[in-house]
Amino acid sequence: MSNEPQVVVVDSSHRDSAAARGVAAEFLKQHCPWADLDAVLLVVSELVTNAIRHTSGWWRLHLTAEKETLIVDIDDSSPLPPVARRPDFAGGGGFGWPMVLELAGQVEVRPLPDGKRVQAVWQRRSVMAPAC
Repeated sequence: MSNEPQVVVVDSSHRDSAAARGVAAEFLKQHCPWADLDAVLLVVSELVTNAIRHTSGWWRLHLTAEKETLIVDIDDSSPLPPVARRPDFAGGGGFGWPMVLELAGQVEVRPLPDGKRVQAVWQRRSVMAPAC
């Protein structure tokens, strides 16, 4: 991979959550083969689904790969941050946000002028050489 960050953007006007996962999977294969594909796709799916379910407007997925870092940003039209709630085993949800917090290395929520950004970051783990 080059030293320049690699970026892809998926806009809600052209895609749904399944398409976002597909784009993310291809992006990871090309630019972040070291990342845990299943964990990242679960986070992408959760964040996009939350944007679709809990906002009345647009969402945008940004994937950025740097040499040792993968950044997943979801921007959406709601200024309200995600809220953890008691899981509802009868189908009412409540499982996604805790899962995002557990699977991503770091998660931040930042306000935007027209909504918010949820950012999940993974760092490449270095492989330690065995001690002699």
